[in-house]
Amino acid sequence: MIKNISRQEKTYLRDLAKEQLELSQLPLMQKRVHEWTLHNSLQGQRPMIHFEMRMIADKGFNPECKCESESARIIERTILSAMANHKMVGDDRVVTNDFVCHYKSQMIPFNMRVKREETGGVGFHIINQIESLDSLEQIKPSLTDYDIEGSYQWKDFVKDIIGDILNVRMGMNGFYVCLTNDIVHRMGMENMFMSIYDNPDNFHYMMNSLSDDYVAHIKELQQRGMICANNKNDFVAQGSFGFCRDLPDNALKTSDCWGYMDSQETVGIGADMFDEFFFPYYKKVADYFGLLSYGCCEPVHGIWRSLSKFTNLRKISISPWCDEEYMGEALRGRDVIYLRKPSPNYIGVGKNLDEADFREHVRKTLYAANGCKLEFAFRDVYTLDGNLSKPKRVVAIVREEIENLWR
Repeated sequence: MIKNISRQEKTYLRDLAKEQLELSQLPLMQKRVHEWTLHNSLQGQRPMIHFEMRMIADKGFNPECKCESESARIIERTILSAMANHKMVGDDRVVTNDFVCHYKSQMIPFNMRVKREETGGVGFHIINQIESLDSLEQIKPSLTDYDIEGSYQWKDFVKDIIGDILNVRMGMNGFYVCLTNDIVHRMGMENMFMSIYDNPDNFHYMMNSLSDDYVAHIKELQQRGMICANNKNDFVAQGSFGFCRDLPDNALKTSDCWGYMDSQETVGIGADMFDEFFFPYYKKVADYFGLLSYGCCEPVHGIWRSLSKFTNLRKISISPWCDEEYMGEALRGRDVIYLRKPSPNYIGVGKNLDEADFREHVRKTLYAANGCKLEFAFRDVYTLDGNLSKPKRVVAIVREEIENLWR
């Protein structure tokens, strides 16, 4: 619910917006926009680098909000986040003059909201709502909700405060679909695995129903005019951005947009079983996207046989658990970006950075990805053990190694 903000908060937010605008005009930012656009369009000359800051809990690293009202804090957090990487890390994240507002919509799989017990920090315990697939009575149509009026009310509210400074616009991140995550959050990992064995036909029915619901959701968003281009400074998930020339600026359907998918929950599933029970349903939804970014922490080399059949795959996650050399061979000469996620242990474990070991870690990637389009995305760092300089230093080291080794 939108609430009025104080005069002091408005003045402060306008000052922040002016700071963002000033940074967006730097020649460096225009250069990065050009480099990201070439990179994602498969014409880049160097690997791009992004360090995801938002999960780091060390005091003084992420900027803290000063506003008191929740509406003002949302605006404040958005602007502070847009500028934080430039100030604290020095990676390739771009500061633009945009303030993006997103359409409010949701799809609740099987009309079943997630139930879980928080255990502190980022941990939680899932409360299973589906114990088995002996019966299909719990596999109900997913609930959807669309709030166009509320979306535009928020945009108008923000525009009234800073619209003469920043470009307040509707926007969209990469369309996010992770089918197995939806399922595990309703039935747990063990029940999912056992259901494949005990009730394979019903498992197929569940996967088919869920993927059909996402397709229906996509079509409804398109019909309601709730699709926006995400080919600029838009998050595509997994620590990357949407700048590219391959998608239109006036998107009207998801085939004009980036989509994102992963299946971390099937890391224990063999290639044949993944190809039979999961991939057909992922591809059904993925075919509605213009470009696809796939993968998070799961080692994708084991199921590359399936994933290589995506016809719109543009980026694939090469996580710390992935066979780098195998994926380098697989992607060499292909129109798929090798999106490397270095191990977060170098940054998150211990106060001091072991620079020699980290350099070898980066060099291994540069050799493995030789001949590929390469991108670095630092993710899943939750603490710096008080050493706030580590992120900036690792980014500098990656730049040095790229300069020395990348051809």
